Amino acid sequence: MKGGEKQVHITLRAARANLGLTRKEAAKLFNIHHETLANYEADSSRVPRSFFVKIEKIYGISPDFIYFGKEETHYYKLRSQLKQHA
Repeated sequence: MKGGEKQVHITLRAARANLGLTRKEAAKLFNIHHETLANYEADSSRVPRSFFVKIEKIYGISPDFIYFGKEETHYYKLRSQLKQHA
């Protein structure tokens, strides 16, 4: 990556949605309950390693491109960046 360029990150919800998977479908692939996946999507800061290592295989995206933290914080930061560039 060139100097000054920012790496784009997407949320777990966006990674799932990009594949057209429902939360229940994705949870089944991860072998977790769909409500657990909902919690991970809302705040991915504490996903267990067993989940983390499956992300690339299931979603087809490296965890390096996933935002890990509270989803609302990610979107707040993105909105702030857009306002700065407007």
